[in-house]
Amino acid sequence: MNPLIKILARSGLLKGDLDLHLVRGSMVLIFLLFGYQKWWEYEAQTLIPFISNGPLTSWMYPVFGRHGASYFLGVSEWLTAALLIWGFWNPKAGILGAILSIGTFITTVTIIPFLPDGWDPVAGFPAMTSNVAFTMKDVVLLAVSVYLLKQDVVRASRSAAAQREGREVDELDRAVGPVAGQRHG
Repeated sequence: MNPLIKILARSGLLKGDLDLHLVRGSMVLIFLLFGYQKWWEYEAQTLIPFISNGPLTSWMYPVFGRHGASYFLGVSEWLTAALLIWGFWNPKAGILGAILSIGTFITTVTIIPFLPDGWDPVAGFPAMTSNVAFTMKDVVLLAVSVYLLKQDVVRASRSAAAQREGREVDELDRAVGPVAGQRHG
């Protein structure tokens, strides 16, 4: 195992922000594809047990109707994707995208206990049926969203610290500049 660790450590593959870029790119892809699905009838039908039984989503059908709720989710997912894409260059946009992503997956994870027929009637809990099994991936996606939030907050903090340091140097130059100039004059 040690030779493998040494090879990986020397490869450069694990240096820099490759992990952050892969995770962010994966989340963008997920939000783009899931957002796209929301515009089609089959997805509006598929969402019925999820939206109807979710404690944080059950309000959507009375407010938007079946298709409107699906469109609302699609727009939300595409907005999240756009902010996560922008987050490649702008950590503040990434923070907003990560917060939306966290909200998305908190919402979907809270649906799990309320899905009808979510647990196998013979085997019982924790033997999941298809809808619960499908939604369990959102636990991991929630963790990934928290990782993205952390990384973007760190990036934004570093950027803010560098800006503060730059302003302090400029202020010092202004304060010391005339004095330094008088010595040489």
